Amino acid sequence: MNRAVVHVVAGVVKDSAGRILVAQRPAGKHLAGYWEFPGGKSDPGEAPFDALRRELTEEIGIEVQSAEPLIAVPWSYPEKRIVLDAWIVSAYAGVPHAREDQPLRWVDIDELAHLPMPAADAPIIRALRLPDRYLITPPLASGSAARLLDGIARACDAGIRLIQLRLPEWTREEIVAAAPQARAICARVGTRLLLNADWQTAEHCGMDGVHLPARVASTLDARPIAANRWFAVSCHSADELAHAVRIGADFATLAPVAPTPSHADAVPLGWQRFADCVADAALPVYALGGLGADDIRTARSYGAQGVAAIRAFWP
Repeated sequence: MNRAVVHVVAGVVKDSAGRILVAQRPAGKHLAGYWEFPGGKSDPGEAPFDALRRELTEEIGIEVQSAEPLIAVPWSYPEKRIVLDAWIVSAYAGVPHAREDQPLRWVDIDELAHLPMPAADAPIIRALRLPDRYLITPPLASGSAARLLDGIARACDAGIRLIQLRLPEWTREEIVAAAPQARAICARVGTRLLLNADWQTAEHCGMDGVHLPARVASTLDARPIAANRWFAVSCHSADELAHAVRIGADFATLAPVAPTPSHADAVPLGWQRFADCVADAALPVYALGGLGADDIRTARSYGAQGVAAIRAFWP
């Protein structure tokens, strides 16, 4: 028997200190006692932004003036299916206060992961913690550690806050020697550094996580790295994205979106196919392939977390 999909909107509301507002679900409701982003069900035919404005006025007494889509999360519970459409509220009027007698809390973003929250909110929390640019290091030749570290330092200075260390021509010994130095450079500005393919070495070197190629991820039935480290997967189809979700990936890349010289024989997805793929994926997804900073706004309009790139972001 097919279950109807319930469309739910949620607002990420911040105060002047950058803290995020959460509300506690009251007794008698589904998942009572859990904390969640304020919002509620869309009415039939109601546009998501209109539903967001109405729900936040009814629930916390503010008037949303502007908001940007963050991520739409498809999720199934035993009793229902939902699409949780999360928006970042960029401007509002009024002072948030409980209009339905629900407890409210302002929390730092790092606190969200430690609150009891519905499982469907987990991808939203990850999307909030991830930047809109993801740098993948170019395939530097073996023996070019100085060039690697200089490039990473300059990328960090340019505002890059998420980097994948991808060095297919390097030996494990070379990576083990250079990775901690690269990690120290990144840590000074809060940039997260993931290692491509090798999760054992990633943990050994104290990296922030691992990014697996699709061929490696396809052999797994669970995440291979601890929950306190980032786990990402390279994907090229909706099926690969679905597998990434099943094995507990925190985010993914989907490629190629546009033609790219490094994969000249690959057929580009285009933006509409990209949007169709990510619509059913309950995790943040970066658009990859022939893209750069100028494509971030377009990518986000099609459901992406942002853009991943090599040439466009390597200094």
